[in-house]
Amino acid sequence: MTEKRENWGSRFGFLMAAAGSAVGLGNIWRFPYLTGMNGGAAFIFIYLGCVALIGLCIMTAEFAVGRRSGLAAVGAYKKVSDKWTFAGALGVLSGFFIMGFYPVVGGWAMAYIAKSFTGLLAAPEAIGDAFGAFITAPVEPLVWMVIYLVINVLIVAKGIQSGIEAAGKVMMPMLYVILAAIIFRTASLPGASEGFKFLFTPDFSKVTGQTFLAALGQAFFSLSLGMGCMITYGSYLNKEEKLPQNALIVTTMDTSVALLAAVAIFPALASFGVEPTAGPGLVFVVVPQIFAQMGGVVGPIFSALFFLLLFIAALTSSVSLLEVVVAYLIDQHRMERKKAVYITSAIMAVMCVLSSLSMGVMSGVQIFGVGFFDFFDILTDKIFLAIGGGLLAICVGFFMKKEDLKDELTNGGTISFPAFELWYNLTKYVIPVVIAWIAFAGITAIAQKGLMIFGVLVIVVLAVFSKKL
Repeated sequence: MTEKRENWGSRFGFLMAAAGSAVGLGNIWRFPYLTGMNGGAAFIFIYLGCVALIGLCIMTAEFAVGRRSGLAAVGAYKKVSDKWTFAGALGVLSGFFIMGFYPVVGGWAMAYIAKSFTGLLAAPEAIGDAFGAFITAPVEPLVWMVIYLVINVLIVAKGIQSGIEAAGKVMMPMLYVILAAIIFRTASLPGASEGFKFLFTPDFSKVTGQTFLAALGQAFFSLSLGMGCMITYGSYLNKEEKLPQNALIVTTMDTSVALLAAVAIFPALASFGVEPTAGPGLVFVVVPQIFAQMGGVVGPIFSALFFLLLFIAALTSSVSLLEVVVAYLIDQHRMERKKAVYITSAIMAVMCVLSSLSMGVMSGVQIFGVGFFDFFDILTDKIFLAIGGGLLAICVGFFMKKEDLKDELTNGGTISFPAFELWYNLTKYVIPVVIAWIAFAGITAIAQKGLMIFGVLVIVVLAVFSKKL
């Protein structure tokens, strides 16, 4: 006996869950350090243009494909054509592989909430070494990873309304409250104005081709596009929801969190004389050092708040990634939800163990020249997601009927979508070219050519055996 397919209980609940899926480590961790490394305001200006040009269009397309089919990624593409099933399978595989390392970082965030009160900030100069010792330890990171993954399991096992939607209603408002508290504190620091100047006074003389590439990549990956999340979430929507409007709200919320995260961090960097080009170590090394310099009980409190923020952002995204795989098993293999969650998460746990240990005791074990953590990260970030997004645009633009798309985006002609022609032509002709540029630049930049070849071969195999998925 198959379960009746679930739906969102309310528009607010859907928006919070979808925005939570988009908001993740990319907003709190990746966006600030990319902003710092690419000149600040000029990068932000270009990033916003990329969000409007690419992100909003692809978000709208994913919602339309999901709701039109009433199925998650694989089933949605299969309804277009059996030949397109592999594109949905690529999204599921992307979510699966991302969950092979994402809970590891989510566990780090949880650990740093506790560490903020247990001596982490006592010696600011030792925070970098402490982080290195922590992530290479054989046991402690695994404990936090398991706790983090169990929280994901508990949420997704409860289903759409009672689990994912209920969690989103709590976590997304909480995220904004925490961001506001941190901004209030850092904006009041002496010298914070220099941080605001860096963020909001563009210097276009520093813009290079790499700046555009970084902005394009961040706009695309920040919104959880190309991995089936928004198709899956869209498949649970009722026919009365206004898809273009919802896509605009979710995209705006995701972008606002990224901008607010930068506003929370850069005034503090300026106040304590820290260079904004700190790179990937910004969150776990530089930011704690800043909070340590605040002194007293204030430093630990705001450090804990910051890592709680990072934990929430990670959790809202990882829940959606787990749901992509679970929804596939429910839709295509008629598996009961809890069984699908437990089987999927058990396999993911093994992958996460390998990823965590690859930082330390298993650092010598490599696949195509990289450890397990980097293998899962590079394979998805540089190969699968960009190609998946490009395939979606091509499928929507060239293989779905234009009138069907218009019918879906106007709710059968009952609502207006004046920008339909613009959206359609951008999705069909412009975005595939832009995404191809991102994919080509990302793939050619990979030093591990064996990994690149492996990723492409995986996609070819999915295409060949797509009818069996």
